[in-house]
Amino acid sequence: MATAVRGGNSSDRNDAGLTVERGGLGSRAQVVALATLCAVLFLTFLDNTIVSVGLANVQSDLHAGVTSLQWVVNGYALTFASFMLAAGMLGDILGRKRIMLAGVAVFCLGSVVAALAVNVDWLIAGRVIMGIGAAASEPGTLSIIRHIYPDKETRADALGVWAAVSGLALALGPVIGGVLVGVANWRAIFWFNLAVGAVAFTVAAIVVPETADRQNRRLDVTGMVLGALTLASLSFAVIGGENSGYLAGWIVGLFVLSGLSALAFIVVERRSKSPMLDLSLFRRAPFAGANFMAFAAYFGTFSIFFFTALYLQVVANASAYQTAIDFLPMAAGLVIASALTGPWVARVGPRVPMTVGGVLAGVGILLSSAVLSPHVGFSTLGWVLPIAGIGIGMVLVPVTSVPLTVVPAERSGMAASATNTSREMGAVFGVAILGAVVNAKLTGGLAVRLKQIGVPPSFQNLVLHAVQPGGVGGGAASSAEHSTNATVARIATKVVQAAYNAFGSGLHIALVISGCLILAGAVSAAFTMHRSADQSYEW
Repeated sequence: MATAVRGGNSSDRNDAGLTVERGGLGSRAQVVALATLCAVLFLTFLDNTIVSVGLANVQSDLHAGVTSLQWVVNGYALTFASFMLAAGMLGDILGRKRIMLAGVAVFCLGSVVAALAVNVDWLIAGRVIMGIGAAASEPGTLSIIRHIYPDKETRADALGVWAAVSGLALALGPVIGGVLVGVANWRAIFWFNLAVGAVAFTVAAIVVPETADRQNRRLDVTGMVLGALTLASLSFAVIGGENSGYLAGWIVGLFVLSGLSALAFIVVERRSKSPMLDLSLFRRAPFAGANFMAFAAYFGTFSIFFFTALYLQVVANASAYQTAIDFLPMAAGLVIASALTGPWVARVGPRVPMTVGGVLAGVGILLSSAVLSPHVGFSTLGWVLPIAGIGIGMVLVPVTSVPLTVVPAERSGMAASATNTSREMGAVFGVAILGAVVNAKLTGGLAVRLKQIGVPPSFQNLVLHAVQPGGVGGGAASSAEHSTNATVARIATKVVQAAYNAFGSGLHIALVISGCLILAGAVSAAFTMHRSADQSYEW
């Protein structure tokens, strides 16, 4: 389709019914539609990290353990990842705008449930509902862009904005969350979601065009069920094994179920005439490499946003405001890097930016592990965390654009959904696997520490209670340590310090794992971001 040149005497309309122009971000109608899509994107990505700063507040208010706190995060990310591919297919068939708006409405409903939660179970339920809504709304924010911007040059700029906004949302999550918790409490986070979601729904209903691409496609119901079952059972197994042990019968059963459902999913998708996910796409090295990097980047990112934020508040005794300030330089680095990487990718291709970004992100996380201590402050975190933030920001743009570039146009929605699923699964497994490492230190190595410092066996259970259920965190721990009874104060101090040391030990291991995984992603990018002789990619 021809498009009008900016400043010309006439303009065309695209298949979405909008006036289109070439150059910049297109016509005013295109810009407004893009801004609205990015607002929905911002809201759903923001909720990956905005809760992290409120976890300590949730822990003390609802007496939630570490495993429950993980489910506050994973309840959202798991459903987000599990249903995104299915939502992408529903949007193609039933209408992308319709499914997106339905998702925003469900997201708002989940926010209300979470805001009114009387215990941690209700909070997790609200997060699960929010995740379903996010999964329904997310694919449309990317696939509709292809219809709003028919020419590849202008669309490239729009995709750069999309990637930058996703990075901005992740980076600002702890900052906005810290302000909201500081002003009110953790419930303010979910009322904020409701307010922004309601505005985004109203504007999107007015300015975003409806698009669909049925092409005689049918719903791949079997693939949808098997895909969700594979991801959900695996995540349940990893998280549940922390407390029950990975050799427990039901945990082993979940791992077996995940493996069998994954094999069945592969068989079904390879035979389906209208698959939810065309597995042959992974034969393209850039597509596979970008998805691995997306997984690794989010795996590592959540080691910082979840565990480091929790450590700063529980062990380093930082307030929500202070935690937000500590994360500000990282947020700035991530956003600036995302904005500058788009033109860089356009000039030199994705290999160098993705590789360099992966190296910076991995090194930044490893440096964070090296300097993190109960006495760490802004003077140290202010220069360490931005290194990771800049690297992550550089990675976000190419991992978004590469999958859309190396597949046929008719598969772009599927490619986008696959990449977003890889991101969310990185978040899910990052919190789950790294949480298992941290909990292993709490429940295993901690007993050894207690014996070394001479804490009587009768007091050893107090240590787990100090960190996991939140019973002796913050004020309670301080009261015990400053008891007028010298013996109680001495024992309490040893117990609490042992618990904090165990938490810190587990966190350091988790950060090392995360940093090494992202570095592996950088190596993968260096070898997979290429074009073979028979392939022509537009980068």
